[in-house]
Amino acid sequence: MCGLTAIYSYGNNAPPVDRQQLLRINNAMAARGPDGEGVWVSHDGKIGFGHRRLAIIDPGPGGAQPMALNNENGQVRLSITYNGEIYNFRELRRELLDEGRRLKTHSDTEVLLYLYDRDGPGMVHRLRGMFAFAIWDAKKNGLFLARDPYGIKPLYYADTGRSLFVASQVKALSSGGAEIGGVNPAGHVGFFLLGYVPEPHTLHAAVKALPAGTSLWCDSNGQRKINKYFDLSEKLAQKTPDLSRQETQEVLASSLRDSMRHHLVADVPVGVFLSAGLDSATVAALATERSGASLESMTLRFDEFAGDQKDEAPLAEEIARLYGTRHQIRTVKGSDFKRDFEKLTAAMDQPSVDGVNTYFVAKEAAAMGLKVALSGVGGDELFGGYNTFHQVPTLVKSLGWIPGISGIGATLRIISAPLIAQFTSPKYASLLEYSGDYAAAYFLRRGLFMPWELPDILDPEMVREGWRELNMLEDMAAATWRIDTDRHKVAALENQWYLRNQLLRDADWAGMAHSLEIRTPLVDAELFATVGRLAVGKQDMAATPKKALPNAVLNRPKTGFYIPVREWLLGNQPPGSRSERGMRGWAKIVYENALKA
Repeated sequence: MCGLTAIYSYGNNAPPVDRQQLLRINNAMAARGPDGEGVWVSHDGKIGFGHRRLAIIDPGPGGAQPMALNNENGQVRLSITYNGEIYNFRELRRELLDEGRRLKTHSDTEVLLYLYDRDGPGMVHRLRGMFAFAIWDAKKNGLFLARDPYGIKPLYYADTGRSLFVASQVKALSSGGAEIGGVNPAGHVGFFLLGYVPEPHTLHAAVKALPAGTSLWCDSNGQRKINKYFDLSEKLAQKTPDLSRQETQEVLASSLRDSMRHHLVADVPVGVFLSAGLDSATVAALATERSGASLESMTLRFDEFAGDQKDEAPLAEEIARLYGTRHQIRTVKGSDFKRDFEKLTAAMDQPSVDGVNTYFVAKEAAAMGLKVALSGVGGDELFGGYNTFHQVPTLVKSLGWIPGISGIGATLRIISAPLIAQFTSPKYASLLEYSGDYAAAYFLRRGLFMPWELPDILDPEMVREGWRELNMLEDMAAATWRIDTDRHKVAALENQWYLRNQLLRDADWAGMAHSLEIRTPLVDAELFATVGRLAVGKQDMAATPKKALPNAVLNRPKTGFYIPVREWLLGNQPPGSRSERGMRGWAKIVYENALKA
C-alpha cells in the first residue's frame, strides 16, 4: 500500500521531466508511504517515477521502488511504480522461477515486472489483489497503466497535450503543480447527486480516474489505448450454476476461506475492524481460523450511543472473546471530530459524504500499531444485504409499467415538492418521475439530491452541462440490461456505483491518512466470479465459520455502522446545517472544503 507518481513527457516539444515537480507530487502523498521514498528519471528525461512506500511485503530494502529490470548493458528495460498488494504473488513467483527467471527479492513488485516482461499487458488477467501501477517499457517507448478489477486502489491522470501526469491522489497532482484544468461540471454535479464523484470524473476538467478493471497504454505520440479487462455486469449476466443447496453452501464456504487465505498474506501483523454486524463478524471468525490468537481486533464506541442499540461495542466484545482475538475498544467523541475536522477534510482526496467512520476507525487501528486491517465492506453488495435489493424491484414493478410515468411524475413533482419537503427529503417528490426502470429507481433510492434541486446549489448552466456529461441514467441502465434477475440487476448497480465510487474510495483515503492498509476479503474478483450468481444471502455467509457466530449476532436486525456525524455537526457547525435533513448539510460542508483545497 503506497503512493505512486509518474510523469511522461511524450511530446516532441515536451519539456523534460522536472525532477522537483516529481518530488512535489510524490511528497504530497507522504502519509501513503512513511516507510520510504524513491524517485527515478530516465537518462533522456522522457519518463520519471516517484514512490512513497508503506512496507507490508518484503519490508526490507529489496522491495524499494521505483524498481527496474535492466538489459545486458545495464540500461533500464522496464521500470515500475506500484501501489497495492498482489495476494497471489508467491504462486506467480514460483511459476516464474520454475521458468528460469532469476528474481532477486521476495516482493510482489518484482513479480509484476517479470510478469509484464513475459505476458505484456495481458499480465492483468493473472493478478489477484488490489493494485494500481505504472510500467515504463523502454523497448516499446511507452507507458502502461493498470488498475484492479474493483478499483480498490486509485489511479488518476492528467494529459496536457505534451505530458501525462499520473498519481494516486487528485490533490497530489494539484499541489505538485500539474496542469489540472478548470472546473469539470460532471464532477461537481455528480457529487451532489450521489454524495461522491463518480468515476472517471473528478472536480477538475483535466484530471480523470482510470476506471476500475481497466488498463491504459500511452505511446510516444501521446496516443492512448484503453482496455476494459474486467466487466462485473458480464459476470452477473452469466448462467447461474446448477447446484444443490448443500453444494452451494460448500462452494461458498470454500470460496470465502480462499479469499481470506489470500488477504492474510503479509509480512507484518494483520488486524480486523470488528463491529456487531454479520460481515465483520464473519471476516473475524474466518480470519482466526488461519491466524488464531495472533489476530488483533478493534471496535469504535461513541459516547452519544452509550446504552443505545447503536452501541456495537458490547456485542463486538462478545464476538472477540468467542474467537480469541486480542481486542480493544476505542472511544471517539464529538470533540475528536471537531479537533480532526481540518485534517479529515484535507485527507479526503475527493469529496464524499461518507468515510468519517473509516477515518476514525483507521486512526485508532494505527494508534494500536497496526499497518494492515481487514474490513467487512462489500458483504451487502455481494450477498444482497441492503434494502435496495427489495425496494428497487418493488418500485419498478409497482409503478414502472405505467406508460409515460416519468412525464406524469415530473408534473406531480413540481406541484408536490414544497409540501413533501416539510416532512421528508424533497427528493421523494420524484417518486413517480424516477420509477420507470432499474436505473431510475436505483438513483432515486441512492441519490442525495435530485437534478431539479441543484440550481439552488450550483450555477444552473453548470447543472445542465454536468447532468448531460454524466449520462448517469444511461450508464446505470447499461450496467443492467444483460442481467436477467432482479437481485443481480441491483447487485450490478450497488457494486459498480456505491461500492466502487464511495465505500472503496473512502476506505483508501481514510486508511492512507493514517498509513493503514485496509483490505477487503469480501471484495475480491475471484470470490465474485465464483459466488456472485449463487442464490446466497448474508445468513449463508454467516454460516460458513467452523465455530458458529453468536445467536445475538445472527438474529440482530441490520443497522449499519453508524457514526454520529449529524449530532456532531449540530453541536459544532453554524446555523444552517440544522435545517438540512440527512447528510445534505454535511455534503455542503464537505463541498465547501473541497473547493478550498
